[in-house]
Amino acid sequence: MWKAYRKGFKAYLQLEKSLADTSVEAYGYDLDKLIQYLEAEAPGTSPSDITLAQLETFIGQIAALGMTARSQARIISGIKAFFRYCQQEQLISSNPALLLEAPRLQRALPDVLSVTDIQALIDAIDLSKPEGTRNKAMLETLYSCGLRVSELVNLRISCIFPDLEFIRVTGKGDKERLVPIGSEALKYIAIYMDTVRRLQPVQPGEEDILFLNRRGKRLTRVMIFLILKDLARTAGIEKSISPHTFRHSFATHLVEGGADLRAVQEMLGHESITTTEIYTHLNREYLRETLQRFHPAYNK
Repeated sequence: MWKAYRKGFKAYLQLEKSLADTSVEAYGYDLDKLIQYLEAEAPGTSPSDITLAQLETFIGQIAALGMTARSQARIISGIKAFFRYCQQEQLISSNPALLLEAPRLQRALPDVLSVTDIQALIDAIDLSKPEGTRNKAMLETLYSCGLRVSELVNLRISCIFPDLEFIRVTGKGDKERLVPIGSEALKYIAIYMDTVRRLQPVQPGEEDILFLNRRGKRLTRVMIFLILKDLARTAGIEKSISPHTFRHSFATHLVEGGADLRAVQEMLGHESITTTEIYTHLNREYLRETLQRFHPAYNK
């Protein structure tokens, strides 16, 4: 019985919600946990039979097993998505997960690089090597556009519009957005294209990918991470640095400069403004530190 429901839910996530395979797999994994619980505690239960009390008991049990609040919240999100699907397909008359509450999460503030840190990383690039020219273009693009690492490694030449100073990015769920790109990033992309990229052998299927490795294939996410780690070590920067650190820094510097939060949301490709609002907390922390450092009442 549940096999058919799971199959329908998977098709709904793929076709109607356009979720990535990894997200579809995660939702299926979360639903499987509920199915296992029901088969053990209430065999024969169908989605239309499930009550809010059963769901709350299930969540209580996984919490008792020591599952973190973040993992519990993820499972609840998967369950809610499943019952929304059931309601849409008229498999249930009312949604038992509607009032199911997730544990409150403590949103961690991400590491942020200063403008000086970012410049030090870029200055640490060895431009005497072909990969140095590529890496400079990559880092300038990463910081200029606030891209996710997956968006960077899959960036296509045909999606760069230098005359308009925009790039077209394919983000989560295959959603496209236009993002402004700075003149410095465009300059170094052009240098890389003219002096390195056009001279490289290119693997079939990778002809339109901008950033390639020496074998002519697109870079992996891990490779970007290792490049940044190596540059941080060369520059003497001890902060924890990843490609996402550049994205956090891009957003934080915009908010600190007074950018409208909705504009930042659009550039980052956040579906919800609440995801972007973390940068207002970063901004407040920055303001508090500035106040403590420079206001005479704090420096008596």
